[in-house]
Amino acid sequence: MEQYFHWIDLLGIAVFAISGTLAAWRNQMDGFGVIVLASVTAIGGGTLRDLILDVPVIWINNNSYFYAIFIAAIGTILAVRNRLTIPHNTLQLFDALGLAFFVIMGTQKALDNGTSAMVAIMLGTMSGVCGGMIRDVLCREVPMVFRGELYAVTCIFGGVVYTVLIFVGVNTAVAMTVGMLALLLLRLAAMKWQITIPVFAKHHAELNEP
Repeated sequence: MEQYFHWIDLLGIAVFAISGTLAAWRNQMDGFGVIVLASVTAIGGGTLRDLILDVPVIWINNNSYFYAIFIAAIGTILAVRNRLTIPHNTLQLFDALGLAFFVIMGTQKALDNGTSAMVAIMLGTMSGVCGGMIRDVLCREVPMVFRGELYAVTCIFGGVVYTVLIFVGVNTAVAMTVGMLALLLLRLAAMKWQITIPVFAKHHAELNEP
């Protein structure tokens, strides 16, 4: 089971690295910028989660995470260089896949380290969104999680589904799969039908001239 978790974790790393690489490509960054953006997107959330849990950071003693990032980044660069355009929602699609992997894996790791279900869901959500937040800030954009899109809510939903299944005794691998699918399907539905959270609108008050 531990090996299964590791491969799921590497897959999430690769998917988020692709998301970061596509963001770098969209913003016309150089090769160094690509690697930086791919890396912070892939491991930023997990690093913050591990620091809060006070456990060894996932990539400190495991180079396989960096191999996954480099392979995913180079493969994505080669793919985009051979075509003039990519679909507009490709970045969001890979971001959604990364969310599905990372939120559930982050929630599982928090539970393994003795947190309550609520804290585990919070840390799982943090695992999923913080890397993308760093990516968007480096690209000088308002992070996707703050733009009214159904984003963090989908992470919480997936974490809740997963923890409920675990506490009722469902097999861990099955619970992970169902939790990931629940999160991914809700996120894709929000993208397709533009389901959003109300945002604060600017109201320009008229000033009375003296």
